[in-house]
Amino acid sequence: MELTYMIITGLAIVANAVIAVADFGRASFVLANSAAVGVPRSWLPWLGALKGAGAVGLLLGLLGAHALGVAAAVGLVLFFVGAVAAHIRRGVYRNLAFPAGYLGLVAASLVLAFAR
Repeated sequence: MELTYMIITGLAIVANAVIAVADFGRASFVLANSAAVGVPRSWLPWLGALKGAGAVGLLLGLLGAHALGVAAAVGLVLFFVGAVAAHIRRGVYRNLAFPAGYLGLVAASLVLAFAR
């Protein structure tokens, strides 16, 4: 179970770090997606910071700060539930798999953190 937790959490860390960098860099796909779901461009640095902080928290959880890792996973689960809800609310289904995928990764990390 420990190895599974480490792999899933590692994937969640990488995925969130990559999308945080894309948010900070205002990648074209990020701009198009945020416009489609009604997220102002001015929010992108804040959203990137939240994802980046979540990735750091997950990493610290892997390194021994278990409570911090759990808190980061909870925060990211809530974040991506909101992202999925924003997509559904605006009827943007063409790329719903992305926030749903992130949600699945961090939710799995959270469940596995408790199963350790």
